[in-house]
Amino acid sequence: MQKTVIIVAGGQGMRFNPEIPKQFFYIRERPLLMHIIDLFHYYNRDIQIIAGIPKNFLSHWESICEQFHFDVPHKLSPGGKTRFHTVKNALPMVTPGNLVAIHDAVRPLLYRNTIDACFEAAEKNGAALPCVEISDSIREMTSGGSRRVNRDSFRLVQTPQVFQYDILMKAYKQEYSGDFTDDTSVVEMAGFPVTMVKGNPENIKITTPDDLVYAEAIFDSYKKNSGFFS
Repeated sequence: MQKTVIIVAGGQGMRFNPEIPKQFFYIRERPLLMHIIDLFHYYNRDIQIIAGIPKNFLSHWESICEQFHFDVPHKLSPGGKTRFHTVKNALPMVTPGNLVAIHDAVRPLLYRNTIDACFEAAEKNGAALPCVEISDSIREMTSGGSRRVNRDSFRLVQTPQVFQYDILMKAYKQEYSGDFTDDTSVVEMAGFPVTMVKGNPENIKITTPDDLVYAEAIFDSYKKNSGFFS
């Protein structure tokens, strides 16, 4: 099946920096968003790429592309108030019938085999998301303090989350709910099951300056193992 990726870059990222959204910060002298677009282009030269960007930063992104002579084909869609609205704004641009991946613009350490696993599971089962095991002990907060829980019963959720076209379009006809934490929550709320696949632990979401430092520090190791640079 043909493929589309919607790269969610619609947030303002004010916790990270009050002036420039985090998706425009650099890793190895290139913006995070540019790195993600490149990864999916390397993965599949025919993939349809759509980037959801804050409306007030569309011209900023275009100027960055000119500066870097960045010519990887992609479409721009205006970001929305929430992740849900950013994705919904992009859906009319998706080629009907495609498998649709939705990926965070601030997860630059993605492995090729993670993308493969997600597309394969979604094509077979309808919807898929990558998850990784939790290595630390975790506790649940309660009214009386906290209690120990079995970490083996939990997983950390990553992106790309991948869906068959018809499932995703039906799910996003729902009214927005505060319970929508990611795209699989939207799909599950519409009554569709989601298949978990193995993600790669390096595929962190950069939400703080320290995360960016970590990503820079392990980038050479990532390049050796990601399946994109060998």
